Amino acid sequence: MLLIETLGSALLGLALAGAAVRVLAQRLPSARTVLVSGVSGALFGAYLTHTALGPGHNTLFATLFGGALVSAVVLSLLLRPAGRTGRSSHRTPFSVPTRG
Repeated sequence: MLLIETLGSALLGLALAGAAVRVLAQRLPSARTVLVSGVSGALFGAYLTHTALGPGHNTLFATLFGGALVSAVVLSLLLRPAGRTGRSSHRTPFSVPTRG
């Protein structure tokens, strides 16, 4: 059962990362980084969920859901802000505007 959870969560993380690369390619770092982060996030999420549920619970769905959730969170942390189309500010970061 543990092998099915591991393989299932790794494939689910790979699918989520692949979808993110296809849809949000310009807002993400390199595809290799995204794919590795998606799979490792899913594996960590599956491990975390399996550990939190304990030895008496053999719920494959809950483990895969936990893996997909953590993978989605890890992938969302890789997103860069979208480019602005308006006028850019010429102020330096953390500067206070002055009047006068």
